[in-house]
Amino acid sequence: MTGSRGPLSVEVTRGDRVESIHDVDAVIVTATGVVVDSWGDPDRLVLPRSASKPIQALPLVVTGAADAFDLTNVELALACSSHNAEPAHVSAVARWLALIGATPDDLECGAHAPLVEEAAADLFRSGGKPDASYNNCSGKHAGFLTVCRHVGLDFPGYLEASHPLQRDHVTPALEDWCGLDLSDQVPGVDGCGIPVWAIPLKSLAAGWARLGSGPVGSPEHRLLTAMRAEPFLVAGTGRACTRLISDSTGGVVVKTGAEGVFCGTVPDDGLGISLKVRDGAGRASGPAMAWLLRSLDRLDGGDEEMVVNRAGTVVGAVRVVG
Repeated sequence: MTGSRGPLSVEVTRGDRVESIHDVDAVIVTATGVVVDSWGDPDRLVLPRSASKPIQALPLVVTGAADAFDLTNVELALACSSHNAEPAHVSAVARWLALIGATPDDLECGAHAPLVEEAAADLFRSGGKPDASYNNCSGKHAGFLTVCRHVGLDFPGYLEASHPLQRDHVTPALEDWCGLDLSDQVPGVDGCGIPVWAIPLKSLAAGWARLGSGPVGSPEHRLLTAMRAEPFLVAGTGRACTRLISDSTGGVVVKTGAEGVFCGTVPDDGLGISLKVRDGAGRASGPAMAWLLRSLDRLDGGDEEMVVNRAGTVVGAVRVVG
């Protein structure tokens, strides 16, 4: 591989026409922070959003909360997930909350309909209404509540930057694993209400590389093992995270974030990957991550995604062109 060059270009076609083009900053880094390859600006500050969930989930294992409640790969994968709120996701979150003596009302992430049309239609057809367990971040928040329960913290306000959960556990994990001091930042607010901090793209990739370098039995190894064991729970039907974790080699684990962020690790190669679509288009991030994994010989097949109309007809593609 070579050094930095211009951003990756992801084009969206319709028929024989290029309808849109998305530029992508991307970087591949070792666990010691050495940049192996990059496209665009590897120093760009990004808001990782949900792509940082495995790091945010580390306190769940580090504090002993996971062992105290006998959590399985199901719960650990959900703690790192942005799920579709399909029945398997929602029922697993409900069981987890009951295990720690909590209910969906204790989740402060808000509610929304399932992210896949079939699950949403089934819910509303039955007369149901989504509660906070249907939020795509409910697994992460169930993990937060589990830590609170284990270390004796009150639930209310757990998503505030000043709450002991965030201040003493979650934010320090991001600082430690990405090699940053966030004390001079005022965080933004993520879609689910928790603090979101600006992190250089290459520091985020280094944090992911470190996740993949953990020894067997370490907190980071346990979380990534759970994601590999339960890829459906990480995302769900039709989602890039589930597909790429299932189809890649080298122990690959990936996680998407909102606004075109995507991160991953290739443990067998000691590498971390992070990318950000400049205009925030999430449709470009999956093909970009697939292209990067193919460039590392960790994914077979094509990296393009089909554009399908409402009749189910393939009418174009989303693909990296350089």
